[in-house]
Amino acid sequence: MATNENLPPNVIKQLAKELKNLDETPPEGIKVVVNDDDFSTIFADIEGPGGTPYENGIFRMKLLLSHDFPHSPPKGYFLTKIFHPNIATNGEICVNTLKKDWNPSLGLRHVLLVVRCLLIEPFPESALNEQAGKLLLENYEEYAKHARLYTGIHALKPKPKSKTGAITESTTALNVDQINTAAPTGAVAPPPSLATSTATTTTKGTMLGGSQDQITVVAPPGDTIIAGVSAIIPKKDAAVAIKVADRKKMDARKKSLKRL
Repeated sequence: MATNENLPPNVIKQLAKELKNLDETPPEGIKVVVNDDDFSTIFADIEGPGGTPYENGIFRMKLLLSHDFPHSPPKGYFLTKIFHPNIATNGEICVNTLKKDWNPSLGLRHVLLVVRCLLIEPFPESALNEQAGKLLLENYEEYAKHARLYTGIHALKPKPKSKTGAITESTTALNVDQINTAAPTGAVAPPPSLATSTATTTTKGTMLGGSQDQITVVAPPGDTIIAGVSAIIPKKDAAVAIKVADRKKMDARKKSLKRL
């Protein structure tokens, strides 16, 4: 198994700095997977650029660094199958940056960006996949059809982005069930959200509205005893509240009869 011992200490130090930078500020469409025990093999997930046959696909690749890196270029391979002129059927990548145009001063960020740009603009003149190179030159639509087919079958799918700012039904329900504070005498009826979200019943000035766990008792503005008061009480106490209200009404009727 390869380890960091295969690389010179100064190279390990430089790679550690580069990988940290890639992790903190990743290039657009590229995510690097770091193995702290082995910098000689670097994995990266590359998003297919929009407007190309590789769109909506994620392609995993790896860079293999030799013991004399950075004097010699890394070797690049696609681990995800892809139909591309410059990528062989075994995944090997053919790009000048990794061959004759290599420069020891080039960093990993530059290499990864070049590979992603290769998905945007292939070079059929230096094709490793002859079928893909020929189709690209002679019939782009047919080439794109093959490339999209490979993307749909082999490429990883991007994770859906979570939606923000949406109000769910459960959130609305929580808002509806909030406890009302006391209202002054003559206040208007409870908000429509409360009246429409619960089953309500009106009985001689007492409106009952309740969910499975609680019942809301609202007294009308005209009641002189608990006028304009809105409260939420447990169901088990609802019957008592109703009896009290009925008893008070009975007393009011008796007083009226005495006056007669």
